Amino acid sequence: MSEPLAGTAPRRRWRPWFVRWRSQLVTALITLAAFVLAFLVGAVLMIVSDPEVISQYAYLFTAPGLPLGASWEKVSSAYAALLGGSIGGWGPITETTAQAAPLICAGLGVGLAFRAGLFNIGAQGQAVVGAMVAAWIGFTWHLPPGLHLLVAVAGGVLAGALWAGIAGWLKARAGAHEVIVTIMLNYVATGLLAFALTTTAFQRPGRSDPISPIVDWNATMPRLEGGRLHLGFVLALLAAVLVWVVMERSTAGFTIKAVGINPHASRTAGMSVPNTTVLAMLLAGGLAGLAGVQAALGPSVAGTPVPLSAGLVGSIGFDAITVALLGRSRPLGTVLAGLLFGGLHAGGLAMQSQAGTSAELTTVLQALIVLFVAAPALVTTVMPFLRARRAPLTGTTPTPTGGGLAP
Repeated sequence: MSEPLAGTAPRRRWRPWFVRWRSQLVTALITLAAFVLAFLVGAVLMIVSDPEVISQYAYLFTAPGLPLGASWEKVSSAYAALLGGSIGGWGPITETTAQAAPLICAGLGVGLAFRAGLFNIGAQGQAVVGAMVAAWIGFTWHLPPGLHLLVAVAGGVLAGALWAGIAGWLKARAGAHEVIVTIMLNYVATGLLAFALTTTAFQRPGRSDPISPIVDWNATMPRLEGGRLHLGFVLALLAAVLVWVVMERSTAGFTIKAVGINPHASRTAGMSVPNTTVLAMLLAGGLAGLAGVQAALGPSVAGTPVPLSAGLVGSIGFDAITVALLGRSRPLGTVLAGLLFGGLHAGGLAMQSQAGTSAELTTVLQALIVLFVAAPALVTTVMPFLRARRAPLTGTTPTPTGGGLAP
C-alpha cells in the first residue's frame, strides 16, 4: 500500500465508536428537549387555566411584574409539588416505586409484543385476569407463608399468559388480527370480573356490593416499614432483566426479533412464524398478568391488603402502551419510563392538594411527553440546533492527484 503524495492532507478518518457515541448523545439531547417542551406547554396550560393568574395579565403593560410573578408562582409551586410528591423524601420515593412497578411489568409485555411485530392492546384484560386469579388464590387458599405468595403470583402470571395466548393462537392459526382480538378480550375480561364479583366465589360474605374478601397476609407482597416499597418493585426489575436475557441472549429472543422485523424472510430461513407469534403473546401476557398480580397482592397506602374490586387494576394496561412507546420497547427504557410515569402519578396528588392544580394535568403531561418523544422531527423543528449533521463516510481518503495510488 503506497503512501499519499507529499503535500496532500488525508481526510480525517471517523472512528465508528465516535459516530455511535455522537448519535446516542444527539438522541439523548432530543429526548431531554422533548421533556422540556412538554413541561413548558404544561406550564402554559396551568397559566391559562387559572382565572386568578389570567386576571393579572390586564396589568401586563402597566405593571408587568404582577402577571409574571403570578405565573411564576403558579408554575413553580405546581412543579415543586410534583417533584416533592414523587422524589421529595423516602415516602414519596416508595410511592413512586409502588406506582411504577405494575407499569413496568405491563410495559415490558407490550414492548416485547412490539418487537415481535404484534400490537398487544390487551394488556388491560391480561392484567385483570391475572389480578382475578391471584386474588382468588390469595383469599381462598390457605397455605404457609412464602408458598402462598409464590402460588398466587404464579397463578396470576399463568392466567395472563393464557389470556394473551388466545389472541396469539387465533392470529397464528386463523389469521385474526391481534388488535381486534385483544381489544375484545379486554371487554370480556372486564365483564368477567364484574360478573365474578356478584358470585359467591368472589363476593365477600355479608356484603351486597361487588367486593371480594380480604387477601390473606401470607399472599401479600412484603414491604419495608415507613413506605410502600414492596416486593413487587423487585419483581418488576427482575422481569426487566429476564426480558433482556431472553431477547438478547437466547435463540427464542432472536427468533422473536427476526419475525418482528421480517416474517417472510424468517419463514424462508426455517423459523416457525405461527409458533413464534404464540410464544411472544404468551410471554407478553405473562408480564401483563404480573402487573395485575401486583395490583391484587400489593399493599395499600395504609399497608393493608387490598380487596379485589371492579376498579382495582385501573388503567394499567392502557398506560403500559405509553410506557412501552416511551421506553422504545427496550427493558431499560421501559423501566425508566415506568419510573417517570409512576412519579407523575405519585406527584399528581401533591400538585392537587398543595398547589391547587388539577390532577388531570399529570395525564396531559404524560400525553405531551409521549407526543414530543415520539416525534423527534417536531422537536428538532422547534429546536433546530439539535439537528445532527451528516457525518462523512468512515475509513475513506481522497484519491491523491498526480498519479499516486489510493491507499
